[in-house]
Amino acid sequence: MAATGNEGETLLPDIEEEEEAEEMEREMESEDEEGMGVENSDEDDEGDTSEDERENEAEIQRLEEQLSINAFDYNCHVDLIKLLRQEGKLHRLRKARQKMSELFPLTEEIWLDWLKDEIGLIEGEEAEREKLYELFEKAVKDYICPDIWLEYAQYSIGGMGAPGGIDRVRAIFERALTAVGLHMTKGAALWEAYREFEIAILSTLQPPPGGVASPEQQEQLNAQLERIHTLFRRQLAIPLMDMEGTFAEYSDWTDEGVSEVVTQHYKRSLQQLEKRRLHEEALLMAEPPKLAEYQGYIDYEMKEGDPARVQIIFERALAENCLVPDLWAKYTTYLDRQLKIKELVLSCHERAVRNCPWTMGLWKSYILALERHGAEHHIVSDVFEKALNAGFIQATDYVEIWQSYLDYLRRRVDFSKEGSRELEELRAAFTRCLDYLKQDVEERFSESGDLSCTIMQIWARIEALHCKNMQKARELWDNIMTKGNAKYANMWLEYYNLERSYGDAVHCRKALHRAVQCTSDYPEHVCEVLITFERVEGSLEDWDAAVQKTESRLNRVNEQRVKAAEKEAQLVRHEEERAEQRRKAKAEKKAQKKSQKTNRTGDKRKAEDDGEDEWGEETELAHKRHRGEGDVIPAALEEQMETESSLFGRRAPPRKTEPPATRRNQQAMPESSSMVRKTLDTTPDQRRDSNTVFISNLAFNLEEPEGKLRAVFGTCGNILEVRPVFTTKGAFRGYCYVQFEDELATQKALKLDRQEVDGRPMFVSPCVDKSKNPEFKVFKYNTSMEKHKIFISGLPFTCTTEKLEELCKEHGTVKAVRLVTNRSGRSKGLAYVEFENEEQASQAVLKMDRMKMENYTLSVAISNPPARKTEVGPAASRVLGAMMPRQLQGARGKGRTQVSLLPRSLHRQNAPEAKAENGTATKQQHGMTDGQELDTGTKSLSNEDFARMLLKK
Repeated sequence: MAATGNEGETLLPDIEEEEEAEEMEREMESEDEEGMGVENSDEDDEGDTSEDERENEAEIQRLEEQLSINAFDYNCHVDLIKLLRQEGKLHRLRKARQKMSELFPLTEEIWLDWLKDEIGLIEGEEAEREKLYELFEKAVKDYICPDIWLEYAQYSIGGMGAPGGIDRVRAIFERALTAVGLHMTKGAALWEAYREFEIAILSTLQPPPGGVASPEQQEQLNAQLERIHTLFRRQLAIPLMDMEGTFAEYSDWTDEGVSEVVTQHYKRSLQQLEKRRLHEEALLMAEPPKLAEYQGYIDYEMKEGDPARVQIIFERALAENCLVPDLWAKYTTYLDRQLKIKELVLSCHERAVRNCPWTMGLWKSYILALERHGAEHHIVSDVFEKALNAGFIQATDYVEIWQSYLDYLRRRVDFSKEGSRELEELRAAFTRCLDYLKQDVEERFSESGDLSCTIMQIWARIEALHCKNMQKARELWDNIMTKGNAKYANMWLEYYNLERSYGDAVHCRKALHRAVQCTSDYPEHVCEVLITFERVEGSLEDWDAAVQKTESRLNRVNEQRVKAAEKEAQLVRHEEERAEQRRKAKAEKKAQKKSQKTNRTGDKRKAEDDGEDEWGEETELAHKRHRGEGDVIPAALEEQMETESSLFGRRAPPRKTEPPATRRNQQAMPESSSMVRKTLDTTPDQRRDSNTVFISNLAFNLEEPEGKLRAVFGTCGNILEVRPVFTTKGAFRGYCYVQFEDELATQKALKLDRQEVDGRPMFVSPCVDKSKNPEFKVFKYNTSMEKHKIFISGLPFTCTTEKLEELCKEHGTVKAVRLVTNRSGRSKGLAYVEFENEEQASQAVLKMDRMKMENYTLSVAISNPPARKTEVGPAASRVLGAMMPRQLQGARGKGRTQVSLLPRSLHRQNAPEAKAENGTATKQQHGMTDGQELDTGTKSLSNEDFARMLLKK
């Protein structure tokens, strides 16, 4: 680009001068004068060039218009600068670069292009050089880049002829070494440039050939030699690439030889270089952005503990990943906690928010750092105003940045002085914050981001605690409740605690009565607090009013819950009816296809008579199931045995499906009921429940469950059998049965309950026939309210037990944390946390309910598990589950999974008569009640009874 050469023009002109220059430039273009030193040799080239220039000018105007609409379009700035540089639009290029540098930190490439362009335009005037020095100073603040520092130092050498020029060059080199001299790969270039500069100075101090230096010249010469020696020694004391070459160069240069101390420092640096060589090689081989490699390098340097090296590796990582907020956050945190140097810390915070202005956490840390280092109030306020205009991506970010600023203002107030200027400023800021969230934030995000009115809660507490102004606090809480928070128990209890601490008993009672009337999520808890309050402070009239109020409210709540439960049960019944209709339609379609297939295969009866029908060996095996010696058990009887096995917690042996003809032949077998009963009585039953335990909650992907469980229970006694339960497709179902030789081994096995198997606690329980022992509780399941435990829902699915425990520790002593997971081990977003006592659990509910965690809103309540059903019949379990009132299912209603714990055989709908127990189904067939008996007797069923059950008569 050609220099303008106008008299009085500076390197970076003012806006008015730039506009005049742009106008002159446009006039020159319109008159088709030669521009930027380009000469055209023929008319065709002139036409083509003119056409390209017009297209580029149109594109430039389009980009400028787009930036006038959205000044924060980074790519648009880059494209405009690139096009203006290509076209040689000098003044417009300067203006575009200046505007971009005001909004964004420029990359190393953009800065180097800008600096080299400006260096080529200066004419040697001192004023122009000073302008360029200012530009260099601005460049080195954006990123710590060795190439920019090297360019800065080399440029300063050109001005060493001015008074104090040599000292200025040395000062710039020293600053450059402090900033990037430890750079493992590029730092050596700066050291060499500095050393070459000093060697060049040395050559100017040498006496002419044959001459003798004066004592003054010899003193200057010795001082310069010492400078060069010092540079060599300093460079060899730090680990840099190609250290060996530097050591060899020093050995050749010095006449005195390398000292032992320098050699030791050099060897130690070589050892440090070898330790870091793997990290450097990983960076060289990795593809951008190299975040993992830089993270490993940073962790290593932080472990080593050298602050200068930690700083340089952070700077190297940020030069290539300037748009990664987490990296900036980690760097600023390190500087805040370790170095604590004001200029360095605040400079880094400023660069962080310039690179990632959309990240609220960086602005929040910046405000805290300014306050920590005693910045002036107007500076903190300016930074806060910039944060509000940064364009955060969610409404809660604005709430948090306001909270940080309000905290800063509150710490400035001396509350011992009434009506101070700082207190008025704090109140004005609270008012402005509420207006800002209501207008600006709601207009953009359709919600204020402060659903729990945290800002107003803090303001009310400040007014009550510091200003003793309960009237203002009550006004604020009235406003909070009118914003949809009156239905939440924790909000009323927070207000009650405020009145309890700073108000009076009258307002406490009034708040609790309003809470009982309005709360809809946990009215029982609020009622309990009111009763407790009246027990401690109320009169008899107050007690009677509280009891009447709470009983009336709870009765209404229970009525509403019963209605909701009935409605839900009705929906469940409708869904089951639709499912039953779909099942019947599917069965009819299947039977129709089966009938068509039978007609195509020929004479089916003849195949049955020959005993070799289409079913082959499977039919023959289904006809004859041998138990003992020669006893054949009919299919219907075997199905009943399968049902009984399921009820006793046993797994029946798999049985092939038999064709209809075979089942009809079995129904016609001339066996008496006594023979059938005899068969049952004489069947050897080695599976005794007293010697068997039931294992559940095992992992579904458990490999070789039989072998692993034998190893676990081998210490309890001799194991007769381990029976894992699988699906029809062969997948493990997560539970099994272990049978021992004696009951003593069973008792030992029960003590292994909750022992972990492959990272999951297994549940060990006795194998009990629930039909004969309906009151037996297999699982230790608490059905009452657990006031020392809390139930948390709405957790992020990435939340771990450690994170949740750390969060809950702030409110008390955590005894246990249990995350609820699905079969694959993924979190369901639910958890139970057990505290040391009820008070800690209550405080956790008050503080954590509606809390934000990774953009998820937590719902926290006192644990109140749903009651277990005390009696479940084989035919009515699903109806009872649907009709169960909500108060029997717990405060949170029905569970999500709706998994029935009955054996699958009880849920089959195709032959319910065959699955009933003790002749109940037969009684129902004859229309008899439970108090009546069948003529066939109570001990056995006839073949006719079995035929009715199979034919569904």
